Amino acid sequence: MKSLIVSICFICLTLLSFSQNRIHVVPKPRQVIEKNGEFRYSANTMIHTSPEFRETAAYLAEILGIPSKNIQPLKPGSKPASGIVLEKTPGQDSAAYRLSITDKKITALTAHPVGALYAAQTLAQISLTGTKGILPCAEISDEPRFAYRGLMLDVSRNFYPPEYVKKLLSLLSLYKINTFHWHLTDAAGWRLEIKKYPELTTRAAWRSSKTWKDWWFGKREYGNENDPKSYGGYYTQEQARDIVAFAKSRGITVIPEIEMPGHSDEVMAIYPHLRCDGAKGIPGELCIGNDSTFIFMQDVITEVMSIFPSTYIHIGGDEAGKGNWKTCSKCQKRIKDNNLKDEYELQSYSIRRMEKFISQKGRKLLGWDEILEGGLAPGSTVMSWRGERGGIEAANMNHDVIMTPGNYCYFDKYQQEPAGEPEAIGGYLNLQKVYSYEPIPAELEKAKQHFIKGAQANLWTEYIPSMEHLDYMIFPRIIALSEVLWSDPANRNWDEFKSRMYWQYGLLQKMNVNYCRPSDKVEIMPAIDPARKTTSIKLNTEQYKPEIRYTTDGSNPTATSALYTKEFEVAGSSMIKASVMRNGSSTRIDTLLIDFHKAIGRKVIYNKPWNNSYPAQKESTLVNGYKGTLTYQDGQWQGFTTDMDVVIDLGETQPISSVSGTFMQIIGPGVYMPDFVEVSISNDGNNFVTAGKSVNDVPTTDPKLSFKTFRVNLENLTGRYIRFYAKNHTGFLFADEIIVY
Repeated sequence: MKSLIVSICFICLTLLSFSQNRIHVVPKPRQVIEKNGEFRYSANTMIHTSPEFRETAAYLAEILGIPSKNIQPLKPGSKPASGIVLEKTPGQDSAAYRLSITDKKITALTAHPVGALYAAQTLAQISLTGTKGILPCAEISDEPRFAYRGLMLDVSRNFYPPEYVKKLLSLLSLYKINTFHWHLTDAAGWRLEIKKYPELTTRAAWRSSKTWKDWWFGKREYGNENDPKSYGGYYTQEQARDIVAFAKSRGITVIPEIEMPGHSDEVMAIYPHLRCDGAKGIPGELCIGNDSTFIFMQDVITEVMSIFPSTYIHIGGDEAGKGNWKTCSKCQKRIKDNNLKDEYELQSYSIRRMEKFISQKGRKLLGWDEILEGGLAPGSTVMSWRGERGGIEAANMNHDVIMTPGNYCYFDKYQQEPAGEPEAIGGYLNLQKVYSYEPIPAELEKAKQHFIKGAQANLWTEYIPSMEHLDYMIFPRIIALSEVLWSDPANRNWDEFKSRMYWQYGLLQKMNVNYCRPSDKVEIMPAIDPARKTTSIKLNTEQYKPEIRYTTDGSNPTATSALYTKEFEVAGSSMIKASVMRNGSSTRIDTLLIDFHKAIGRKVIYNKPWNNSYPAQKESTLVNGYKGTLTYQDGQWQGFTTDMDVVIDLGETQPISSVSGTFMQIIGPGVYMPDFVEVSISNDGNNFVTAGKSVNDVPTTDPKLSFKTFRVNLENLTGRYIRFYAKNHTGFLFADEIIVY
């Protein structure tokens, strides 16, 4: 009975907290002052608009269900006493707006149609997350933090029809995303009609296998349009122009991406004269020594610019292999004739040449951070995806930067535990991690911070064959990123954001969006104090104000277990179990073993260095008591591209019964289990005796994310130094903790 009363009180408090605030807009406006009262609208409500905002007025009328005949021009100097007023006012910031909602009328003041649209989107969200026909009284002033707020969609690996693209654009606009980066070409298919080169869409837009995975790991053959066995598709120039116009009406700029010089397999398949001398099979890189390559690219970009009026034209520039260039006589001649140092400068030559062509047309070149290699072309903007290092380097060179680091902005990763989730490329990026992102790096000096123009999410679609799956990967993560890019970071609060997301989920349901539902998983976050042998525990979940029950003795939580209200501390080794309770029952049980093993806090000597891109917690990583999560980018998994070879100093000679270490495998990005782990023991740190070996039994062809603990049991051995050696199979090797008993 006591448990029932507690649950009822908890539910009542939750409902009360929802009722206190009636405006649940995302991204959070700069300032919201809620007031008593409400504005009621109906089919009889009039909309008065300045001429410049007529299109926005029509959009708002459609959202609110007000007939278009009720839209009236706002005469200069007139002050309607009731209805909805969209009024142009002097100002500098085109995106800023002010809203005043009283019980008599709504007034939106802004200097620009973009600001009017954002005011309308705010009203639309208030309406769609509240009671139909009622808008609570409030004063709202708002403007964005960053000018560039984007999403990239790859339509090469899988093709999505124009109707879906428009639906997506409408949703992005609702959350004030203002840039749609359209990745139109790649090895899996060319997706834009180019009239001068019709075979790009009659042949290169089609492949022999329906799924990207079957095609990529198979023969990688291309098909033909109208062949019933082919998979693919493309956008005609008319369709692309229509999408660009629709995006503009929703305040969104469309940036096209045409890949060069790499990721061009589909081009090589139909135009073999653009290949390097001696290239075998279908290479991915265009021949830079061939003038025909630049004629082709300039012809293509010319048609692209006639379709897309965007300032930026994205040319890719990433992941170009250099092998064929090294053996191609034409490429080597280009290097010699232009006094280039190597193939990296050869790639830079191609980017600079295209940048010059694009800038002569009044546009700007945008490329992935590989365009820094060999020298950055003047006037180029860098999109930093391999972490933030490239963005920092470009900003320090006074170049504009769009941040899109993989560990925060790659939406092709799992957002919940892989078991039970639709297939993804791997990794782990949940909603809270996206929300925690700060686009301006701490190490970038203040004088250079203005070069960070914003950020974007990237969605590569190798494993996303359907529109429903695409929805699932984008939402709600793009909503979290929208707040990161729009709102004041000083006002960003995860728990308060979750309270607004409670209402946004209902809005997504109304919009028929197949979003990823908030997880019941409880994250158990420890802060270990090795000296005191105590651990402070925080519990967190995506649910808003959940009832979390926990235990510290390894027993399963029940409705009478301790209720989590704040951080708590446990002493020594223990097993924490926690669960979100619903109607007195556990939804799931999450567990964390706190284990004060012998190696915690001890000195670690690295015979081979970690990879600089994945240092984790550096020397303390492998003995800090923290287990890694589902992603190697969580700061607990330490990465190696060599064999892993470390020595742990236990401080004194003592008995050792077992040594173990956990590794992960996800072959998509090239992360593999070690072939074996070998443990050796020493008393002096110089002379080691092999104590045992653990061999890998996880297939290196298994694409699923997997984990394995390599354990070596020791009998009657003592020692002070432990050498832990893991043989790298290939690519990356990731380890999280070495446990010693």
